[in-house]
Amino acid sequence: SYLFSIIMASYAVLFSRTVAAEVRKQIAGQYGGSPQLLKNLSVGGNIPLTEAIEPVDFEEYLITHPPLIESGPLRDLIEFPPDDIEVLYTPRECRTLGQAVPEEGFFLNSLNINTDFYMSQDDLKRRSMSIDDTPRGSWACSIFDLKNSQPDALLPHLLDRVPNEEIDHHNEDQRKSNRHRELFALHPALDEDEPIERHCVPDVPKEHFGQRLLVKCLSLKFEIEIEPIFASLALYDIKEKKRISENFYFDLNSEQTKAMLRPHIPSAAISTLARSAVFSITYPSQDVFLVIKLEKVLQQGDIGECAEPYMVFKESDAAKNKEKLEKLRSQSEQFCQRLGRYRMPFAWTAIHLMNIVNSAGSLERDTELETGLSGDIVGRRSLERTTSGDESCSLTSFRPATLTVTNFFKQEGDRLSDEDLYKFLADMRRPSSVLRRLRPITAQLKIDISPAPENPHYCLTPDLLQVKPYPDSRVRPTKEILEFPARDIYVPNTTYRNLLYVNPQSLNFANRQGSARNITVKVQFMNGEDPSNAMPVIFGKSSCAEYSKEAYTAVVYHNRSPDFLDEVKIKLPASLTDHHHILFTFYHVSCQQKQNTPLETPVGYTWIPMLQNGRLRTGHFCLPVSLEKPPQSYSVLSPDVPLPGMKWVDNHRGVFNVEVVAASTIHTQDQFLDKFFALVHALDEHMFPVRIGDMRIMENNLEAELKSSIAALNSSQLEPVVRFLHLLLDKLVLLMVRPPVIAGQIVNLGQASFEVMASIVNRLHKYLDTSQDMHGRNSLLSSYIHYVFRLPNMDPNSPSPVHYATMARSAVRPASLNLNRSRSLSNSNPDISGTPTSPDDEVRSIIGSKGLDRSNSWVTVSYPIVELRYTDLYAVYLNASLMVPSCSQLFHEELALQWVVSSGSVREGALQQAWFFFELMVKSIIHHLYFTDRLQSPRKNRFPERFMDDITALVSTIAGDIVSRFQKDLELVERLNTSLAFFLNDLLSVMDRGFVFSLIKTYWKQVSTKLYALQNPTLESLRLDFLRIVCSHEHYVTLNLPFSLLTPPASPSPSVSSATSQSSGFSTHVQDQKIANMFELSVPFREQHYLAGLVLTELAVILDPEADGSVPWMFGLHKKVISVVHNMLSSHDSDPRYADPEVKARVALLYLPLIGIVMETLPQLHDFTGTEEQEAEGNSMISQTVAMAIAGTSLHHAMSEKENINPSLKSIHLVLQATRQHGSFSAESSRSLLICLLWVLKNADEMVLQKWFTDLSVSQLNRLLDLLYLCVSCFEYKGKKAFERMNSLTFKKSKDMKAKLEEAILGSIGARQEMVRRSSAFGSQENLRWRKDMTHWRQTSEKMDKTRAELEHEAIIDGNLATEANLIILDTLEIIVQTVSVTESKESILGGVLKVLLHSMACNQSALYLQHCFATQRALVSKFPELLFEEETEQCADLCLRLLRNCSSSISTIRAHASASLYLLMRQNFEIGNNFARVKMQVTMSLSSLVGTSQNFNEEFLRRSLKTILTYAEEDLELRETTFPDQVQDLVFNLHMILSDTVKMKEHQEDPEMLIDLMYRIAKGYQTSPDLRLTWLQNMAGKHSERNNHAEAAQCLVHSAALVAEYLSMLEDRKYLPVGCVTFQNISSNVLEESAVSDDVVSPDEEGICSGKYFTEAGLVGLLEQAAASFSMAGMYEAVNEVYKVLIPIHEASRDAKKLATIHGKLQEAFGKIVHQNGKRMFGTYFRVGFYGSKFGDLDEQEFVYKEPAITKLAEISHRLESFYGERFGEEQVEVIKDSNPVDKCKLDPNKAFIQITYVEPYFDTYEMKDRITYFDKNYNLRRFVYCTPFTLDGRAHGDLHEQFKRKTILTTSHAFPYIKTRINIIHKEEIISMPIEVAIEDMQKKTQELAFATHQDPSDAKMLQMVLQGSVGTTVNQGPLEVAQVFLSEIPSDPKLYRHHNKLRLCFKDFTKRCEDALRKNKSLIGPDQKEYQRELERNYHRLKEALQPLINRKIPQLYKPVLQVNSHSRMSLRKLDV
Repeated sequence: SYLFSIIMASYAVLFSRTVAAEVRKQIAGQYGGSPQLLKNLSVGGNIPLTEAIEPVDFEEYLITHPPLIESGPLRDLIEFPPDDIEVLYTPRECRTLGQAVPEEGFFLNSLNINTDFYMSQDDLKRRSMSIDDTPRGSWACSIFDLKNSQPDALLPHLLDRVPNEEIDHHNEDQRKSNRHRELFALHPALDEDEPIERHCVPDVPKEHFGQRLLVKCLSLKFEIEIEPIFASLALYDIKEKKRISENFYFDLNSEQTKAMLRPHIPSAAISTLARSAVFSITYPSQDVFLVIKLEKVLQQGDIGECAEPYMVFKESDAAKNKEKLEKLRSQSEQFCQRLGRYRMPFAWTAIHLMNIVNSAGSLERDTELETGLSGDIVGRRSLERTTSGDESCSLTSFRPATLTVTNFFKQEGDRLSDEDLYKFLADMRRPSSVLRRLRPITAQLKIDISPAPENPHYCLTPDLLQVKPYPDSRVRPTKEILEFPARDIYVPNTTYRNLLYVNPQSLNFANRQGSARNITVKVQFMNGEDPSNAMPVIFGKSSCAEYSKEAYTAVVYHNRSPDFLDEVKIKLPASLTDHHHILFTFYHVSCQQKQNTPLETPVGYTWIPMLQNGRLRTGHFCLPVSLEKPPQSYSVLSPDVPLPGMKWVDNHRGVFNVEVVAASTIHTQDQFLDKFFALVHALDEHMFPVRIGDMRIMENNLEAELKSSIAALNSSQLEPVVRFLHLLLDKLVLLMVRPPVIAGQIVNLGQASFEVMASIVNRLHKYLDTSQDMHGRNSLLSSYIHYVFRLPNMDPNSPSPVHYATMARSAVRPASLNLNRSRSLSNSNPDISGTPTSPDDEVRSIIGSKGLDRSNSWVTVSYPIVELRYTDLYAVYLNASLMVPSCSQLFHEELALQWVVSSGSVREGALQQAWFFFELMVKSIIHHLYFTDRLQSPRKNRFPERFMDDITALVSTIAGDIVSRFQKDLELVERLNTSLAFFLNDLLSVMDRGFVFSLIKTYWKQVSTKLYALQNPTLESLRLDFLRIVCSHEHYVTLNLPFSLLTPPASPSPSVSSATSQSSGFSTHVQDQKIANMFELSVPFREQHYLAGLVLTELAVILDPEADGSVPWMFGLHKKVISVVHNMLSSHDSDPRYADPEVKARVALLYLPLIGIVMETLPQLHDFTGTEEQEAEGNSMISQTVAMAIAGTSLHHAMSEKENINPSLKSIHLVLQATRQHGSFSAESSRSLLICLLWVLKNADEMVLQKWFTDLSVSQLNRLLDLLYLCVSCFEYKGKKAFERMNSLTFKKSKDMKAKLEEAILGSIGARQEMVRRSSAFGSQENLRWRKDMTHWRQTSEKMDKTRAELEHEAIIDGNLATEANLIILDTLEIIVQTVSVTESKESILGGVLKVLLHSMACNQSALYLQHCFATQRALVSKFPELLFEEETEQCADLCLRLLRNCSSSISTIRAHASASLYLLMRQNFEIGNNFARVKMQVTMSLSSLVGTSQNFNEEFLRRSLKTILTYAEEDLELRETTFPDQVQDLVFNLHMILSDTVKMKEHQEDPEMLIDLMYRIAKGYQTSPDLRLTWLQNMAGKHSERNNHAEAAQCLVHSAALVAEYLSMLEDRKYLPVGCVTFQNISSNVLEESAVSDDVVSPDEEGICSGKYFTEAGLVGLLEQAAASFSMAGMYEAVNEVYKVLIPIHEASRDAKKLATIHGKLQEAFGKIVHQNGKRMFGTYFRVGFYGSKFGDLDEQEFVYKEPAITKLAEISHRLESFYGERFGEEQVEVIKDSNPVDKCKLDPNKAFIQITYVEPYFDTYEMKDRITYFDKNYNLRRFVYCTPFTLDGRAHGDLHEQFKRKTILTTSHAFPYIKTRINIIHKEEIISMPIEVAIEDMQKKTQELAFATHQDPSDAKMLQMVLQGSVGTTVNQGPLEVAQVFLSEIPSDPKLYRHHNKLRLCFKDFTKRCEDALRKNKSLIGPDQKEYQRELERNYHRLKEALQPLINRKIPQLYKPVLQVNSHSRMSLRKLDV
């Protein structure tokens, strides 16, 4: 405490950050808009967040603060474990059974081959957490087990009076049991990358193989079988013109054929009997051919002659040709006897490899290959298949194929060279191959080609070593064939291989005198000049000895300058001397047996010395040939040297071409490397002078030579550099560490070595960029560091296994770790029982345990490699023998020094690959500490001062580079930045940690300075990467000193007493200050928890919401910084070391400021509450918007009335509105940030949280609550379907009416989205019980190809996450409530708590959570009853709704808890005032709205809950004597009634009209209960808007408003309010039914009546605005005006200019639309529907007018009703009556249901038409409709003109359309009958009107005009005008009653002809020249018509023009028949 008080004294009184923010906000007057920056705040003392802070001296701190805890998990947090770093010794994996290293006697002793690795390794304590590792069983059990519960059991002790504290304790214990330990295990990571940055372990260096192909040779048969045939296989690449494998020799001869050669071949070694081979192809391409060459024993005659019998004879004719064959066979036997050791070329063929591979899938397994005449080389599936390019060249996964090659080509003696072969192969690929024209040798060769298995058994390497597994040495082996890659392969040598291939190519003896025709070359490898010195190192071919001393090439008969096909493979001795050479002897073989002619005559000699100036000679040679044996000691000279007295062929010209190729891991074959190695070797051995090349280097000029040879390494070829990389780097390290002593002087080669190292590393990086990991580390180099490198002078001479075993065993290892680590330790570790089965498994388990630990910051494994020592013997040595004590520096010190002093290009080179040098340095440090036993020594004195200075300088300059160069070469800087971070991360494990912190600070400062100057996000992003890596340290938590004095001492039990005892040591001020410090990014916090402080500072600065002007460029980094924090917490969460809750609380301490930071960002968080709107399925959802909605008071109202409302209501919305302009985070980032917040809340110490909450101001606590509210929405369970439908459908989202209604009232915020959730059981096999309501699908980019099981699994995890998140929120709410109880001053917070609780009940929750939630809610109500019943009345309503919803849950536990809560709510309400009218009313209303809107609502379950509530009332002894039980009973019965209505509604769910009728009926039933009637009207509105009946929805709202107005006018008399319904009758004549005139009207003052939020002025305004919106959507803009007429006075009275502006804007819009949409609006189509038949029940004989959407055709409604009722009664039972005549019920089939549907039109009397002018007038307030039926007197519907009558039927409905429903009963009917002449008048009037309309239309429409004209004056218009005139006007009617009609018709025609003329004139002006003729035709027709009509029109009836007669009273014959 002493130290602490010093710290305290040194700072000014701290200013809490959040409080400061508060002050700022008050000044700014609103949230968010404050210009002042967080950074400049004096957050702690005077160090702003943007500046670096001095870290604590870590080591010093640990010494001065010894831990109080003795042992246990908490103790482990204090210091790194003792076995943090181990050096593991790993034997190197060896593929083969024997060692590859030669066992030549003379150098056994000098060779100490060590084939093992060292690695130093971080303990693998931290495992990467993957979801699949966690046991799921435990969760399953925790979710409530249904079996144990009786249906809706009563909750025990519910009614007991228990002190609140006890209830809380009980609830808490319940909540805390069975919780998930790891929150992040339930939350998938943001990105796929590792949660924590670790280096990936490089692969162990091992031998390279390409793609491997297994070729098995099964059989070879010719037409005749007379002699042995030998075959060889090899791969050729014709594009590269290169043979890409060595030869594989095999023969398939039968035993008896082989017997022919018995004398020549003593016995065959098993290795030569192989018939299958594994080829390796690194670069597969379309150009690879498998070439098969055949040879036979040499015989007399050229190849053609010898092949003839094979072509001529057929196997089928064997009997015919028996004698000839016998003769041939005996000849063969003679040749075998005599010439058995020689061969001759015979035939060849080739297989295009890629064809086999590509089509192996598409062919039968056996494929015939034919070559030559009968088909292509690749047989019937010709080469067209092959695709160009390499895209299809994978050999790893084709179907194995068996090929039968049927044709061979005979070899041509003059075309044997490889050049010729490539030509042939290229030609083969052409369709018109020359080879087709050749005669083939027919034969059958069967081979199998398949991908090689992983570890084939019985395999021999190219060096004939047995590869594991090799169970039995007697089995015929498979050979691995050495690859000669087409292009370079860059892989370091790891095995011993030393082979030489000699390929004689051609010989030219044309100019040699004497007979030399059948020439063979004998090849020998000599180690001296005597013939006996030939070494048995030549590999045998097939069926012969394993090794021989000589090899003969095949003979081309009678050819003086033959080409050769042979390959001689030689096993080179490990050490070569100047005497080793290859000797070639040329012989002439005499094929004929002649007297005294020897079998072979030597005709020449030549040789190649193996070494030249100490280097192996390889390449092409063109050698002269000597005619006689070479003289003594020839072997050290080259044959090019003209030796005295020797005779040469062709005057010593080169006549023999031969190629020598080495495959060696001993000889570098690069002059620069050779020279360097030779010099270094000479130094080691002190052997001077050295001969290198032609020079002798003396000791005095050695230094210069050495330096130049080091510099010259840059010129060496890359391929050998890579092959000898390990050795080369080892030597360079050696030179740096141990400067050689030359001529008594120490020569410092450090700089030269460093330079060349840097350049080699860069070369590798530049040319081999494919082999890099994600951090840009070249894999060759990283595996060198990891496995190979070690300090030269630390090498133990002979590693004793015992010694290493003890070293690897860790001192104290917690038991838990053995599990994780057993796989990663070598079997020399005695802690682990089972040992791996074999060394490879072991190595694989050590190196391959990637899943366990990707970190491996330390896994550095050494593995010595066979090295070269240059002695005379050229022996192979190992540098284990290099233990020469000398004045050596430590490598890391030397390296640091060289790096710091380097400059120019060297420094640049080192920067480019900084990671390499950093990692080398770290490994060197570890080895140094390990081998000098300093790993346990105090860190302060492990390293000398100068080394520390070098490191500081290095870090500082590199940070400088990062800052100065990031804009120029970002790619380099990114790599550099990462490397530096990993380096510091590594140093934290080995150096003084305080020192490393200061390095981090150096970096931090440099970046900061530049960052704020440039304002470049890239820099900030780099710094985040850096931090992320440093903080990935395995002991990150320990590094943060989680026990530092900032925190109050931990108290074992969080009880109140301990809280007081804690403060005893400090003054209370200090105590408070400390709490604040823990939650702020205060200076003490940032100092002590250094790394955590840095991370949180970044988070705070980047997310700072006030950063409006200054740091907008940070905006892009939100996601990044959040994911850094998220990943860190995620890794702590899954870390087994922190599993203990106490330990986790300590870890959480490091992140407490996160809570404050997230609170600050609240305005920027993604608004999860709002997104549901788009996500929800439209039908039954009421949208949920921001928090406030539930709080219920409308914003504008709150502000205008200045009512005292809860501050929490304002907060969130204002926040959201005020600061949205800064842009908000993505949903993904917000979710991550919130889960981090929840993690801290979950794991932090509750006492600490509670103390802090106590310090917070009210508005801050409210902000915290808003945050929790957001969390509830964010982690809501989305359901299994959501996962399945992730990105399938987008739904048509129709916004729910109800939600809009809320919006209007609450100032654009919707409310109770939850009313419509359905809750049904979701039982997975995990026994998880969910309320499943999948109503919204998140549209994410999830791939949909997940399996069902995966989706189920994801859904289950999502569910668990939702439960856990909500439980954490609940825990936090409880802490806040306790805080309130302690302080008493924060009562106003409770509303916010309740709001969050209610919101969480509203979301989809698991049964588990709901039980706890209800428990908390009950406790809250019992503690603060007046809260609900007096202050938060709105919330009371919501609570009732939520509880009822849950009472109808299908899960009994939920029901049990919900009914208990509901019962207690009533009881508490009753206890306050002996009456629970409020709850009663609220419950009834809630039930009504529930029933009305929820489609999937289960009344069965709700009945059960009601029963439970009754039971409680009966059992409640305390209240038995009061009226309470009766009241409960009343309520329950009332609810029951509503439920019965519901059941009915359920039945009619599918029949919208019936459903609305029913709701209408229910609403009517509540005429006396305004609140409920209102509820039902709203339910109807909701239903209508769902079905897009906006006009009807608007009517419901108008009715609701009228209802409210009635009651408001009773309550208060205000001039500007409407006077009840009357005011609304302009909007609709139906409204008057809402007037409250009847006697039974309740008085609105009574408790609980009209208490809903709508019965206020604001409610009225909301309803009207909503109505206006609906009218607008329905297109009825005139009605909008009427609605606003009622609204405007209200706003004028409250002087609300803003609202008035809006309204007038909307009015302008509405009138604008009327003008704009003139003639385009459609309102509705009406049909009369009559129902007949007893099946219809209530509907029988009822007639309605249905209103259907505009342009509905008769067929559509007919089809709809028919199919609907058809489904209900059965299709054959329903019939639609087709005519519209009156229905006679008696004539109908009583068992059927009949529907009559008729189209009707609105009907207006003439006087009405004066008022109904516009289209709107004619379609609004309609009560009368008309339809016409044609008939004739004899019963037909249609007849001739003179007998056609017409009946008009006029219907009157009970209410006017539009109404609150879409069908209205018909209450009155009348009929009018028209006579034929009246019908004719009507027709003519209609025609005339059409003409007039078409003529005067504006704009003119020529088409329409012509159509009408054609119908009027067209020649053949049937029943046209002319016919009408002729029927009715030709004579004056006899009946005087018809005079007037006659006259009327005559006048009609007059008018008609005039209109025709107008129309023609108009048409003439519209047409183009093309229609001139048409116009003339029309005019002609018109004149004809006019002439015909003229006499008829002009005939007047004289009687009408006489003085008026006495008219008979019966003059009207038109009958009016009335019927009602």
